[in-house]
Amino acid sequence: MREFIVEADGGSRGNPGPAGYGAVVRDAATGETLTEAAEYLGTATNNVAEYRGLLAGLRAAHALDPGARVRVRMDSKLVVEQMSGRWKIKHPDMKPLAMEARSVFPPDQVTYEWIPRERNKQADRLANEAMDAGAKGEQWSPSLSRADLATKTEATPAAARAGADRTTEATPADAPPSPVSAAPTAGRTAEPASESVAGGSGTAVAAGGRTAAPEAVPAAAADAGPRTVGGDQAHPSASSAPSAPGWSAAPDLGAPATLVLLRHGETPLTPQKRFSGSGGTDPALSAAGREQAHRVADALARRGTIQAIVASPLARTRETAGIVAARLNLDVTIEDGLRETDFGAWEGLTFGEVRERYPDDLNAWLADPEAHPTGGGESFAETAVRLAATRAKLVAAYRGRTALLVTHVTPIKTLIRLALGAPPESLFRMELSAASLSAVAYYADGNASVRLFNDTSHLRP
Repeated sequence: MREFIVEADGGSRGNPGPAGYGAVVRDAATGETLTEAAEYLGTATNNVAEYRGLLAGLRAAHALDPGARVRVRMDSKLVVEQMSGRWKIKHPDMKPLAMEARSVFPPDQVTYEWIPRERNKQADRLANEAMDAGAKGEQWSPSLSRADLATKTEATPAAARAGADRTTEATPADAPPSPVSAAPTAGRTAEPASESVAGGSGTAVAAGGRTAAPEAVPAAAADAGPRTVGGDQAHPSASSAPSAPGWSAAPDLGAPATLVLLRHGETPLTPQKRFSGSGGTDPALSAAGREQAHRVADALARRGTIQAIVASPLARTRETAGIVAARLNLDVTIEDGLRETDFGAWEGLTFGEVRERYPDDLNAWLADPEAHPTGGGESFAETAVRLAATRAKLVAAYRGRTALLVTHVTPIKTLIRLALGAPPESLFRMELSAASLSAVAYYADGNASVRLFNDTSHLRP
């Protein structure tokens, strides 16, 4: 198994103020720099920039090898302690960033280590380069970076600038006193309560001399063509021109792994809008649900793009997948990671019934992705970790191919949320119909493009 070292840093000149991050992925055996990433974030705080640097570093490592072990080294005591689980994350702006970072790799593949700033010079320098570029109205470019060279040939005057510009990551609300962190870092001030996750442009990642498009890019051709952000187009031929904020030239990354996401057909519980997860009665499809499955099978047969079928182990998904597989003449692979969330004591109840019987538990569940349904079950945070690991396995297995995943509401919404980098509360802002189709393309650089969401056109007569 390969092993990477991820070094990440972030800074804010004002806290909040103009902010940026830098991240480096090294080969643990040789120390060779494999990938550099940096981004100017616009106005943000130091903590946001540090978490964004961590997230970029993990994503860059995942793009190189999703099965690798990763050692994260940062000079932010707050991020290291929170990601290691020793400090609770209470700040609302930090929770979604930490959750995203935890979802990139399975938890047992990542460890965290605090290092002094002088041992984090390359990531520190990249963060400053990103902020310097932002001050000029530009975005950081890998071709112009001197971070790797600078850390080998210079002392620290320029590399230490982020330390003078940044402010402390420790806030009493997020981190309890600790013997190793009680003394504030020299030159930093306490983090304000009003932290912003403001971000501007897409991440530029240098991998083998190439520039990769940001994960939030809405759409891209399977193996070529422009990617767009906010209507601006970045063509491969534009790579020789200075980068403008918000986009960069995308290399030819080959055909992506395209996961077509099919929610199962209706069960007797579906029209009644009852909680139906993996801990309930495991209902089969109703007559209406079987008809929906046949309609979607016909539509997929006309398109002719599905090359493999993977299904959740629950009865309603296996039955839906079986109907589609018979029409497409394909086998069905069962993947336990695609199962629905376990809703505990709420299984079989309507939302109104849960509100009446367990009002406090329901309010906590709606407000916190780490909260569990009454009686145990599975939190949305735990579901996201499970789905991220399942996604990594399936993307690796179907790279360059199109696979149909027959699954449930929460897994599909979670995969869409992770692809978009959206916060956990976005799960409550998506409508997903029975037998609907969605699709996400995953590229070799770790980026994702949502192609389709909640398409039900095949169900209309």
